[in-house]
Amino acid sequence: MKSLLAFTKKETIEQLRSGRLMIIGILFVLLGIMNPAVAKLTPWLLAVLADSLAESGMTVTHATVSAMDSWVQFYKNIPLGLIAFILLQSSIFTKEYGSGTLVLSLTKGLERYKVIVSKTTLLTVLWTVCYWVCFGITYAYNTYFWDNSIAQNLVFSTVCWWLFGVWVIALMILFSTVSTSNTGVLAGTGVVVFASYLLGIFPKLREYLPTLLADGNSLIYGTSEAKTYVTAIIITAVESIICFAISIPVFNKKQL
Repeated sequence: MKSLLAFTKKETIEQLRSGRLMIIGILFVLLGIMNPAVAKLTPWLLAVLADSLAESGMTVTHATVSAMDSWVQFYKNIPLGLIAFILLQSSIFTKEYGSGTLVLSLTKGLERYKVIVSKTTLLTVLWTVCYWVCFGITYAYNTYFWDNSIAQNLVFSTVCWWLFGVWVIALMILFSTVSTSNTGVLAGTGVVVFASYLLGIFPKLREYLPTLLADGNSLIYGTSEAKTYVTAIIITAVESIICFAISIPVFNKKQL
């Protein structure tokens, strides 16, 4: 247990020294502020552009915004946050493969499975904190300016999106144990996520895919019922655990 905590501490310090933790934190805070800001400024922007749009034959009417507009922005912007998170963290294994620092830790008695546990835990905690900070900032501003009760299934939809992010992180961990290059990790993760989106085109498959959890707008507008997401939640959670479980034996056999 001491070796696991020591390695996790080393990983956390590395996140701070590399600046990745600061960049991710600032990004998610900005996204949290941006969501209500864009909604609040929309009527003003339309008023400013009214004359130029009128010359093009377009008539601009008075726009009324609500917390719903801000939450729509949240679900538009949070994918950018996840993409940035994956891009910044995709080298969490591959960088150490190149530098040989993992070999030093392992020769000092650190068991290989603890590397997987430590890195997975750290990334999951980072994603969880950043995601919910972003949500909390948006929620607070929306409460101040409007009324959050207009959004249906709000907490459920945000939990679904958080779990989708955990699934993507689990994929990244798995491909980090398979590939020795950053490009391979990103390509493998991206292909699986993209394939899930493509399969979602078929209505009969959609409710079984993790990417369904990223459709938060349907939940907050009430066009989809929460119960239709239950199967996808279970499958996503199971797939995340499987990815983690497979990563351990793959990493145990990996030549460093």
